[in-house]
Amino acid sequence: MLLLAAVLMLGTAEAKTVKTTFEVKGNCDMCQKRIEKAAKSVKGVTSARWNKQSGQLSLVYDNKQTAPEKVQQAIAKAGHDTGTLKADKAVYDKLPGCCKYRDNAGKH
Repeated sequence: MLLLAAVLMLGTAEAKTVKTTFEVKGNCDMCQKRIEKAAKSVKGVTSARWNKQSGQLSLVYDNKQTAPEKVQQAIAKAGHDTGTLKADKAVYDKLPGCCKYRDNAGKH
C-alpha cells in the first residue's frame, strides 16, 4: 500500500517538457548568442533558439525546474528587453552599438 502511494506521488510529480515562444528585442548575431546563452543559463532550459527576423525566442524547458518568467529575467539581466520585462538601462547601455535596439539605435 505504501509503495503504491509512493508510485502515485512520483507519477503526479513528473516533470513536463514545455515549449513556448516569446518576444525578445535584439538585432544581430551577437544578440542571438547573448540571448540564447542567457536563456540556457537557467536551470531546466533544454533548448533556446532566438530568431532575429521575427524577434521570437523558442524555448523548451522542464516546468518543474523553471518558468518563462525566470528565463525572461535572465535575458533582461543580459541587456535585452522581453515582451514583459525591460532590461536595466545601465546594462543596456553596455551593449555594443550594433546590439542597441531601442528607438532603432542599432538597425541599419
